[in-house]
Amino acid sequence: MNALDRKLLRDLWRLKGQVASISAVMAAGVASVIAMRSTLESMQRTRDEYYATAHFPSVFATLTRAPESLAQRIAAIDGVATVETRVVTDVLMQVPRSGDAASAHLVSVARQGETLSRLHIQRGRRLDPAAADEALVNGHFATANGIGPGDTLSVVVNGRLRHLRIVGLALSPEFVYDALPGVGMFSDSKHSAIVWMNRDALAPLYQMDGAFNDVTILTAPGANENEVIARLDDLLRPYGGGHAYARKDQLSNTIVSGELEQLRVFGTAMPLIFLSIAAFLLNIVLTRLIATQREEIATLKAFGYTNGRLAVHFLGYPGAAIVFGSVGGVALGMWAGAEYTQVYTLFFKFPTFEHYTSASLILVSVGVSALAAVAGTLSAVRRAVSLRPAEGMRPDAPAEFKPLLLERMGMADLVPPAGRMILRDLERKRFRTVASILGVAASAAILVVGTFAFDSARYMADLQFRVVDREDLSVGFASLRPARARRELEGLRGVTRVELFRMSAVRLRSGHRSRRIAITGLERGAQLRRVVDRAGHAYELPPSGLVLTTALGNILHVKVGDTVTAELLERGGEVRRLPVVGLADELLGLSAYMELGALHAVMREGPVASGAYLAVASGAERDVVAQLRELPGVSGTATRRAMIENFDAQIAASLRLTVTIVVSLAVVVALGVVYNGIRISLSERSRELASLRVLGFTRQEVAALLFGEQGVIDVIGTPLGLLMGLGLAYWISTGFATEMYRFPVVVSTRTYLFSAGVIAVAVLGATLVMRRKVYGLDLIAALKTRE
Repeated sequence: MNALDRKLLRDLWRLKGQVASISAVMAAGVASVIAMRSTLESMQRTRDEYYATAHFPSVFATLTRAPESLAQRIAAIDGVATVETRVVTDVLMQVPRSGDAASAHLVSVARQGETLSRLHIQRGRRLDPAAADEALVNGHFATANGIGPGDTLSVVVNGRLRHLRIVGLALSPEFVYDALPGVGMFSDSKHSAIVWMNRDALAPLYQMDGAFNDVTILTAPGANENEVIARLDDLLRPYGGGHAYARKDQLSNTIVSGELEQLRVFGTAMPLIFLSIAAFLLNIVLTRLIATQREEIATLKAFGYTNGRLAVHFLGYPGAAIVFGSVGGVALGMWAGAEYTQVYTLFFKFPTFEHYTSASLILVSVGVSALAAVAGTLSAVRRAVSLRPAEGMRPDAPAEFKPLLLERMGMADLVPPAGRMILRDLERKRFRTVASILGVAASAAILVVGTFAFDSARYMADLQFRVVDREDLSVGFASLRPARARRELEGLRGVTRVELFRMSAVRLRSGHRSRRIAITGLERGAQLRRVVDRAGHAYELPPSGLVLTTALGNILHVKVGDTVTAELLERGGEVRRLPVVGLADELLGLSAYMELGALHAVMREGPVASGAYLAVASGAERDVVAQLRELPGVSGTATRRAMIENFDAQIAASLRLTVTIVVSLAVVVALGVVYNGIRISLSERSRELASLRVLGFTRQEVAALLFGEQGVIDVIGTPLGLLMGLGLAYWISTGFATEMYRFPVVVSTRTYLFSAGVIAVAVLGATLVMRRKVYGLDLIAALKTRE
């Protein structure tokens, strides 16, 4: 071991507190990269492998009824590799044991088994092709209701009660996230189920012998997917079809892909903040170290050490922080990533879902951290190697004294002498002061970014479930029902208000841009379901024209006053020209709305409905659902209460871990910034503080001068950090925005107070640690001068 190496080790031991704090910040950066990115990689890997092995379709389509012979013509479309036809319908059923009503999405299974969307059996066995009364159910539903193989489902199929015996629990790539089609993007595992039946048993119940009403396609590699969809729509249009869509628009896959995109954004933003702070701290510490070692550097250069050798020596300080930070960061990141993955298993169901951290990710994380550390210290290292021996032998020039800004403004009497001493030191070392303020601000910003998601999620829930969706129950009809269905619903015990709605699938076009969407027709003056923007302002639907969500308007590049072309998919692609009369900045989904009568006019039909929204008397919800089960034509129900409970449970589980980890890392950063600030200030002002002690100042008064300086920095940096956090929240929310939902930026007073409180606690903790050093200041050593 040569002399420079021994010097490096001695310096690292002498600065062990600072090196440890910087290493902790570095570890936070490495951990955030590995945790977020390993979870992202694990989900992508699991999803892609499952989709491939289960033959997840590329294209989906629904229709009214088509003969099985049409499948051959579909298979002949250029680019189609595999075709599977099915019978699919939605019904009401009674949950075993609890007796509650639930919506069920029935999917047929061919005698020879599934060609596409192959089922994975979690428990039990597959269906017996010869059995008409057997069923498989999705595992989420079974777990939520405590049922399994051997239990019996009572299902209302085409107006008749059928009893199905559960023989197994299954998973399908179509329902990794098990929100039911037509119900919405929020899963309700307790009251909605996916049920698979033998096709030979299900088809006759709907007069579908030798026919189908659902088709899935797996395209060949390199196929033009858009062309396949267009050809498929042409074939299905005479049979009530023309509703084909790609995998990217399939509900479950869209939600999974949106979650992956959020992980990608968050996994970029947070490490960037942590590593920037670590680079800043290394720069400050190394700059101060070089300033105190001017004479040693000059002596080493005089003895023949080259600039390159000295540069390598001083890069050893960030190197130590990189080594210690990487070891702790990798371990912490792998643990946090495994915990994140475990949380996602609550929402997304794959046959296997294991956390995976690749060696390449670890190498990239450590490499990026090392790059940030080296970048943060280059200027200090350059300063060391450029120092000439003769210049290094001379002491630093004494600080220039000049009056404070307050003194020049004639306001010196407003500040006591101790306060003027603090302000004078801060003003004299402006760069270091500004850098320290920014360090504290960054710590506060991380806290705001890490916790604002709770506020935004709560706001989304309140807006969606208490302002937009105000119904107690939503009811779906198996097919269009005449308006007199209102009287049937109003006659149910416990129902206090009924509002009908009509949904019609269309393809909206503006120039070369298009989007398949459902126009929702709402009654004039509707109170149970309204069009509301993100600020909570309700839109009154005009008597004609379309109201689009802002996100859909941006996709189509239209504004109020423009006209779009609507292809009515229910009517064989008939074309209507519809004016855009409003844009509503909704948070969820892509939607188009019309007044119910106006939609009837566009469809050239009488008053019909796809379903209804119900207001129910307090405590009567279960009784109303039981009565709905007896009504013919009702295919499903959804309760607002269940949606709220499920949403709250999902948000609580997913955000609790995120906030815990981010806040913990932010505390590490805050402690690192504050501790280093005080430690560097003590090193620079030790002679001044020792002089004050000799002149009669008490230890408490000397400590107040030192800690008061940090207090001023914190008082300025904390509010600045709260504002920076708000800005970062807007940046991250922009990255989080998907077609399914837009994340609002809502930061509550509680979040600001919490963030400021954590900074205050970090300051207090660092102060208590440093107080012992201030009280034990060696007056004789501190008063020695180089002159």
